[in-house]
Amino acid sequence: MSKLEILENKEKNLNKLLERLSVLSNSYSQSSSDKDQIKIHRNQLESEKKELEIKHEKLSREHTYLKKKIQKLQEEVNRKSAQEDKFNQDIDELSQETENLVREIDKWQM
Repeated sequence: MSKLEILENKEKNLNKLLERLSVLSNSYSQSSSDKDQIKIHRNQLESEKKELEIKHEKLSREHTYLKKKIQKLQEEVNRKSAQEDKFNQDIDELSQETENLVREIDKWQM
């Protein structure tokens, strides 16, 4: 190969290299834009995550409050039911005593 051919090859290679660098440079600048978009999207997702965590905490507190309230209401219902059962038992006992007294009176009247 002559010096001229070597120089022409080097020039071709250099031109190819410059073209590749140009393409690479363009893709790099796009990449920077993509990175910015990704950061923006990530920040939005983090913000949404924080909002959801706050809502979750609020719902958890509400759930705990309602659970305790239901438990208190259930205890009150149980207490009132026990009172009603005792009242019914007292009525049954009084009714039985009344029947016994009526029988005793009937015996004395005969």
